[in-house]
Amino acid sequence: MSEKIFYTYLLLTENNTYYCGYTDDIEKRYQKHKQGNGAKYTKANKPIKIAYLETFKTKSEAMKEEYRIKHLSRQEKEKLAKEFEISHIR
Repeated sequence: MSEKIFYTYLLLTENNTYYCGYTDDIEKRYQKHKQGNGAKYTKANKPIKIAYLETFKTKSEAMKEEYRIKHLSRQEKEKLAKEFEISHIR
């Protein structure tokens, strides 16, 4: 039996802002955001890409990371997104 995976993610929106959340199904959740059904914020600020993504074994860990990211400065979120992008180019 496979274990459930939880994700913490950071979306870049079309107006160059970030939205952070967590889920247990990243593809389904991202599609909901793109359709305007994911969250009030992404309904008004359409996402253009997943800027950061991390996996966790528990919902609690994913939620803690979401909380931590939500309290980062804009500059720190940009750094996180840039490091994620660089690590996935290879």
